Amino acid sequence: MNDQPGVVVDSLRHSYGSKLALDDVGFTIPRGTFCALLGPNGAGKSTLFSLLTRLFVPESGTINIAGRDLATEPRSALARMGVVFQQPTLDLDLTVRQNMLYFAALHGISKRDSALRMEDALGQLGMAERASEKVRALNGGHRRRMEIARALLHKPDVLLLDEPTVGLDAETRRHITHHVHELTKTTGLTVLWATHLVDEVLPDDQLVVLHQGAVLAGGKCHILTGKRTLADTFASLTKEDAT
Repeated sequence: MNDQPGVVVDSLRHSYGSKLALDDVGFTIPRGTFCALLGPNGAGKSTLFSLLTRLFVPESGTINIAGRDLATEPRSALARMGVVFQQPTLDLDLTVRQNMLYFAALHGISKRDSALRMEDALGQLGMAERASEKVRALNGGHRRRMEIARALLHKPDVLLLDEPTVGLDAETRRHITHHVHELTKTTGLTVLWATHLVDEVLPDDQLVVLHQGAVLAGGKCHILTGKRTLADTFASLTKEDAT
């Protein structure tokens, strides 16, 4: 199983009524790789995440998560996935610890294991010292770090993050992006990071460029860009939207 890719998306298609949202979308993310899903607003990133998390079922195509087919083995596939959605999903009136332990209980993790896993996950995101604070007292960056830590409690093979830095300042965005990149190096986690911001993508990252519901390019970022900057490459690929 260890040689299975982290994520395989093949020939994915989805529509909202007569509006085609995704058209023949496909890509593979090797295990232990940080992959940036880069696309302008309206490209189809959130639709893709809804399909990956089985909120929607695609019209056609397949999704494989850590060797499990999402259509035929949905419980097993979803159990191997951690998700951080664009909109926050924290209980502001509970402490960081209470939020984490509640989430662990939903996953059926024992109280003893929950405490150990919480300590480990918060430590990886630099949040251990804030465990007793109420979420309402945290700033936006710390809340987002906590959501990422919470998504790691059940030890997923794959972590999906949908525009996780929206609304955060540049320095906070850099810190969070750095933390998640480090997770791929230290834990072997496979990451799919959806963004419209080119400065969140590193040269060695895998890159999938999504535009108007279709994949325009995919591969190592530095290979796709060549001697150009990612900003120039991205602008060139999506120039049809320029006005």
